[in-house]
Amino acid sequence: MDVLRPPLIRIGGRVYRKNLIQEQAFPHEEEEDFCAGPGDCVDEPCDAFVVEETERGFQCRLDVPSPLYKYIIGKKGETKKKLETETQTSISIPKPGVEGEIVITGQQRSGVISARTRIDVLLDSFRKRQPFTHFLSLALNQPAIQEKFLQFKEEVLEKCSKDHGVSRSLFQNPAKLHLTLGTLVLLNEQEIQKACDLLQRCKEDFVDQITGGQPLTVEVSGVEYMNDDPAMTDVLYAKVHMKDGSDRLQMVADQLVERFVASGLMLKEWDRVKLHATVMNTLFRKDPTEERNNTMTGKSSFKERESFNGQNILKLFENFYFGEVQLDSVRLSQRFSSDASGYYATSGQLCFS
Repeated sequence: MDVLRPPLIRIGGRVYRKNLIQEQAFPHEEEEDFCAGPGDCVDEPCDAFVVEETERGFQCRLDVPSPLYKYIIGKKGETKKKLETETQTSISIPKPGVEGEIVITGQQRSGVISARTRIDVLLDSFRKRQPFTHFLSLALNQPAIQEKFLQFKEEVLEKCSKDHGVSRSLFQNPAKLHLTLGTLVLLNEQEIQKACDLLQRCKEDFVDQITGGQPLTVEVSGVEYMNDDPAMTDVLYAKVHMKDGSDRLQMVADQLVERFVASGLMLKEWDRVKLHATVMNTLFRKDPTEERNNTMTGKSSFKERESFNGQNILKLFENFYFGEVQLDSVRLSQRFSSDASGYYATSGQLCFS
């Protein structure tokens, strides 16, 4: 790691530097330890959260989804005990599975601030390891698009089935054709509601101005591959562009992701959103029952994927026309789910009109 450019951690609207340190391994160490010495973090600014003065000292409350409690408690309660000992605080955590506030209390304000900061860093690290639960999507499963996709599928199988790795199981479920703008880890109803509320604020702040309060007409045409070698393709996708030649869809996508990243609900992965609709993916071959979501793999291992030779497909279907579609909303879609239409269940949406 370049010491002049340390990685940044975004927590609660603030950005912290992750400093380069020399780590020492200890035998029998089983829990990941984010706690430093008792004097560390004492002067950490706390304007990102509220520390209240009480009759017995100070306290700070924070909302934490119940699935993350275990990371604060640690094995046999060791992480919690260490936090309490080193910051001279008491940390109250709701029972497993019960949503509520974690309360940090202590006689010294500096100790409460230190405990809160360490918990934030601890949770941020473990949250990044969670597989995503939701994603912002634009549905492309209108009947005309599905019909053309099925035609594409049958023609590919007819003309290219003898090419290495090409099989029927690689194709997307037509009812779930979509564009993915970004993925989210939402672990309770409060976080889902926060994402829904942010979608509505985005509509008011900039989406209506960009769309003019009307659906966006796009064309789905041509195919392209994700990796460097078309002879070893893992993801083949259909390209999408505005029919009027404008960049309004790209503007909506980029600004939505920027706003969600700034809120802490989404991690920044790219400078701009790559607008694409996955039509073939080798992850689908790995497990036909796996929900065919998008090119982001969660915990899947690249080594488990068997690539296919996409050279002929790219040559024969380079300009395949899937059709024209009216995009009328951005949906907060739930992974591993289906609604009555076969598309992903929707937790919330931003309507263009």
